[in-house]
Amino acid sequence: MPAEPETCANPLLLSWVKEWWDLARDRHSKGEMVYKKAYNSLKACPMKFTHPSEVEVLQGFGPKLVARLVKKMEDFCDTNGLPKPKKPKKKRTLPVGENGEEGEETASPSPKKKARKLKPYVPGLRSGAYAIIMALSTLDEDSPGITKAEVIRLAQPHSNASFTVPENAGKHYTAWNSISTLKDKQLVHERGRPAKRYILTEEGWDVAKRIKKTADPNQGHMDTFVSSQRPAQENDDDDDDNFQDLAGSPIRSPRPSRPTQSSTTAASVPAPDIIPQGPVVTNPSTLPDFDPIILEPGSYRIELVVDKREIFGTKTRDYMEKNLTEKGVVPIMRELKLGDVLWVAKMHDPKLLERRGLEGDEVMLDYIVERKRLDDLVSSIKDGRFHEQKFRLRKSGVKNVVYLIEEISNQSDTIRNMREAISTAITSSQVIDGYFVKQTQKMDDTIDYLVRMTKLLKQRYEHRPLHIIPTNAITMSNYIPLVEQLKQKDPGTNYYVTYDVFACLGSKSETLTLRDVYLKMLMCTKGLTGQKAIELQRKWKTPIDFIEAYSEIEAKYGTGEEGKKRKWAMVSDAMDNPIPRKRITKAISTKIAEVWGDASTAMV
Repeated sequence: MPAEPETCANPLLLSWVKEWWDLARDRHSKGEMVYKKAYNSLKACPMKFTHPSEVEVLQGFGPKLVARLVKKMEDFCDTNGLPKPKKPKKKRTLPVGENGEEGEETASPSPKKKARKLKPYVPGLRSGAYAIIMALSTLDEDSPGITKAEVIRLAQPHSNASFTVPENAGKHYTAWNSISTLKDKQLVHERGRPAKRYILTEEGWDVAKRIKKTADPNQGHMDTFVSSQRPAQENDDDDDDNFQDLAGSPIRSPRPSRPTQSSTTAASVPAPDIIPQGPVVTNPSTLPDFDPIILEPGSYRIELVVDKREIFGTKTRDYMEKNLTEKGVVPIMRELKLGDVLWVAKMHDPKLLERRGLEGDEVMLDYIVERKRLDDLVSSIKDGRFHEQKFRLRKSGVKNVVYLIEEISNQSDTIRNMREAISTAITSSQVIDGYFVKQTQKMDDTIDYLVRMTKLLKQRYEHRPLHIIPTNAITMSNYIPLVEQLKQKDPGTNYYVTYDVFACLGSKSETLTLRDVYLKMLMCTKGLTGQKAIELQRKWKTPIDFIEAYSEIEAKYGTGEEGKKRKWAMVSDAMDNPIPRKRITKAISTKIAEVWGDASTAMV
């Protein structure tokens, strides 16, 4: 930012110092005051310097800042084809005033105490702090930051300790606790509420560069890590930044969509056999090879789809649809198989997909929103729907999931008493499931968020080709392994499916295998979470295996008191896992035994 030439003898140098000061202030760096002091000193100095090194006579300019100015001047001269200024042989002094004193107080050098040289901070190799710095250093230096879940995802490969599971049973400390050390040392800055985001400060970048420079070759280089963790720039859709609160972001307003016939009518219901069940995939080599169907830019438009059961109140059922339309986004309203809000690429030519061997006229994008009013969130936690919905979201293969939690004005005692459970549910969704959590105060805020997201996705998608997985290559059993394999083989390309395929994958009934039914049956027991049900299913593969295990106890110990105690303790003894979220307590084990322990084999 250029300084005022009429009040400064060195406007070019001053503009660079101002630029660094602004950057340090934006990053909340402790160097902000250093640059501010240097800026004021240089601005007040009446002497014109012929070389940047001469500013060392001013208060606030140490060797590091002087060297940075010299380098900046050399780069400036090289860029603009100018001769580089020569460093004077004699050291300049400030002009002497009429009273015999040197200059003004703001421009005079002050005697400096010899400071004790502190050893620069370097975190231990593969420690939590080391891993967090490595993760954040994959961002651009002007990045707005990433969420805790994304930091953990990027950091875990660089740490020997877990970021989610305590190292010792009964303890709460994980590698994530190192974030406090990094914040205390002003290496990492935390910003944003309620969804916190993390970035490196200027000092943090210095540490990251030192780590990179002295990296052990056996640990791998940063460049390799970056290329393996982040897609190419042009395919940067998957970042959590897509779900940041975009208020104030420079988004061009798209042309308001015109209402069409499809905006108010439900999509055709996919045939139950659109995707066959298929054999369970145990070997990746059995996954099908296929040539993706590529949709050219301009052949589709991005549309917002909202579950028509999302209502504001019984007297204003169309509140969301009406307000979205007024803000320039006309939603497609239909009953959704999974989620409450999603986005599709809708073909301009309704027969285009059919001609290419696909069904329908929509392609599902990798973005879905599960909206929960606070009271509904509490209810879903109590009755198990919360875990069941997350289970189906995982099976759908959608990469970018938002849990949008909407506050309510009148909070009951039940909600107030469930605050800890709500906090746990939000944290587990972010850290364990990797979902983005967005909190809004009212439905109007939710609508504004959906409008911003729709405009953003229009900008990001409508000029790109879409790679579609042919439906005949997909089965219920191979879809998730197939998506994982594509991610590994071609990380720079996103692959999509038609909306009809997605609806089948997300259906409550059409996708259920025996394992799914078994897990849903287990999760009917209060306190048995999805993670614990999965661990239990790994021990007893099928319902018949589980019931026969109880039958064996009964045959050995009888139906008396001893037999009952053995049944009650069977699951807790077998599932005494050191990881808390996988451990099943004796109380839950007793509840399970009361349901399954007396079941006969003939019932299955």
